[in-house]
Amino acid sequence: MSVSQRPPCRGEMVDLGDRALRVVLAGPRGASPTIVLEHGAFGCASDWAVVQDRLAAKGLRSLAYDRAGLGHSDPGPKPRDGRAIVADLAALLRELDEPAPYILVGHSMGGLMVRLYALTHPAQTVGVVLVDAVTPDIMKTAAGPSAVRAFGRALRWVSHGARLGMMRPVAALSGDRIGLIGEAAAEKRRIYGSAPHAHWSAEEVAFWPTTSDQAAEADFPPHMPIAVVTAGAERAAPSLKAIQAVPARDSHHGYVEHVAHAGHANLLGRKFADPIVRGVEHVLQAGGFGAA
Repeated sequence: MSVSQRPPCRGEMVDLGDRALRVVLAGPRGASPTIVLEHGAFGCASDWAVVQDRLAAKGLRSLAYDRAGLGHSDPGPKPRDGRAIVADLAALLRELDEPAPYILVGHSMGGLMVRLYALTHPAQTVGVVLVDAVTPDIMKTAAGPSAVRAFGRALRWVSHGARLGMMRPVAALSGDRIGLIGEAAAEKRRIYGSAPHAHWSAEEVAFWPTTSDQAAEADFPPHMPIAVVTAGAERAAPSLKAIQAVPARDSHHGYVEHVAHAGHANLLGRKFADPIVRGVEHVLQAGGFGAA
């Protein structure tokens, strides 16, 4: 897509040579690690707008971006598995000259991406915050693989419908379940109704099992601070919550918070974003950078 054809968006387009990715930076560049925010399946950088505002209010720098093909970013080469996504993120950080180390924050399927980045770039990683995140262990449960296949089939249908314009009215009504405001909310709805966004989201989810296997090749180092923030009270889904909490339980510097009444999407929004900030603060402090 040429520059003249690009719709307006927050942030900036970063040229990686053969294509460009959209990135949104917030907060001052300073002594604290940059907080890298990885969105979930069918998500985009807009998902993190509230969290970025709250981090910036504490003087913390954060970076959210649209993965290749999603949101405003150009498509990347196939397959769109975890290794391709992590390679894109590493290239993006180099091109921005954003200095390491980083705190990696992943929502939903983005939890697999930040795990894989942390394991392949341990010297760049202070710690990880998993936000109602997918872990490789979910694919080992009886229901996990079938749920992922069903989600993949649903996204393929969404992709077909989006090409016919069917997602635009849906996006107008329910494209922002997070609870964003202003430009970020409007942007989220536009992206939600986008046919290319739906297509490349389906491509990512098709490789969810592969990405999960890649992320499962090693465990987090025990010394790495890991914060887990989940949506809903622990008693609401104890088996799932126990799986999600494993990385924090196995860490010497683990932190777990279950956010009662929050949902998977609105955990990132105005009402429930503070626990995510608390998770970041835990990793900062445990990583030797003090509280914000």
